[in-house]
Amino acid sequence: MRTNIQAALSLALIMLVFLSCDRVKNTGRVESPPAGVPEIEFETNIHDFGTVKEGEIVSYTFKYRNSAGGKLLITSASASCGCTVPKYSKEALAPGESGGIEVVFDTRGRQGLQEKTIAIRSNTEVSRTILRITANVQ
Repeated sequence: MRTNIQAALSLALIMLVFLSCDRVKNTGRVESPPAGVPEIEFETNIHDFGTVKEGEIVSYTFKYRNSAGGKLLITSASASCGCTVPKYSKEALAPGESGGIEVVFDTRGRQGLQEKTIAIRSNTEVSRTILRITANVQ
């Protein structure tokens, strides 16, 4: 009985190794996305507003470009808090074109270190990108 269990576990392990080898590319280099697939490239994905006074409304535009493949389309942008509002174009960008996502942060009713995230969804191979803003509200 014990030998049968060991044999079954060994067989399962061997199958797992063979099946996973098909999906893993260990070439030692970063693979580029397939031709025709857009790629979003942000100049930065973090912005610190520094110290701001409570009640201020501040904004920052995250700049990005379509650095590959087909037309880039941002399908949604959602913030982790209602005090943060992302604004973006619904127009598709051709390869090489640039755009921006304006993030407006309302500090009313906030105190101390604030960290907010904005989830960007697009038609890229990695469909979700996270942007971050921080501010010290006094």
